[in-house]
This record gives sequence, C-alpha cells and structure tokens, in this order.
Amino acid sequence: MSAPAAPQSFLASILPFMVMCVGMFIALLDIQIVASSLQDIGGGLSAAQDQIGWVQTSYLVAEIIIIPLSGWLTRVFSTRWLFTISAAGFTLASMLCGFAWNIESMIVFRALQGLLGASMIPTVFT
Repeated sequence: MSAPAAPQSFLASILPFMVMCVGMFIALLDIQIVASSLQDIGGGLSAAQDQIGWVQTSYLVAEIIIIPLSGWLTRVFSTRWLFTISAAGFTLASMLCGFAWNIESMIVFRALQGLLGASMIPTVFT
C-alpha cells in the first residue's frame, strides 16, 4: 500500500494565492493610475487632446477581448503557466510603456499590456 501524501504547510498552500492576488491588484491599479494621469502622459508625449483617450481605450479593449478567453487559456496552459506568462508579459509591456517615444507607441504598448495582463484578473478566481 502507498503511504498517504504529506499535508502541505499553510505557507505553501497560501503563498501562490497571495502572489496571484498581488498580480491582480497591480493589473487593476494600473487602470486607475493611468486614468488619473492621462493629462500628464499626453503632455509628456506631446499628444493632442483627442489622442490621449486612446491610451486608456486601447488597454481596456484589449483586456475585454482576452478576459472571456481566460477560461479556455487556463485549460490549454494551466492556471500556473497562464498567470506566469501573463504577469511576465504585463511587466515587459509596462517597461515598454515607460520607453514610449510618442503617443502612437504608447497606444500600441498599452494595447499589448492589456492583452498580456488581462488573464491575471480572472485566473485568481479559478
């Protein structure tokens, strides 16, 4: 007969969940931070008033496209790998946003950030 599996420690069982919650919080916080600093972003990139809104819109549209696919992506890649890829991609896209040289590049990088980071929010609830 096989021996019963050793129980996991409390820290080993709760730590992955806490890491995922921090990732979800950062993704949600990113939306609010950019919304409150759109004027400063537009000024720094010499953007016209009608272009500034696309920084937030591109992120949200990309996020809305990926969130419904997160269940399927979780089955394909597993929750652990999807969250890891999503968090790493979100971090990379955030760095690219910091290096944006004009409003067009910022819009593209924000869309990429939304696509890559969108799976962090629903995977916490699986």
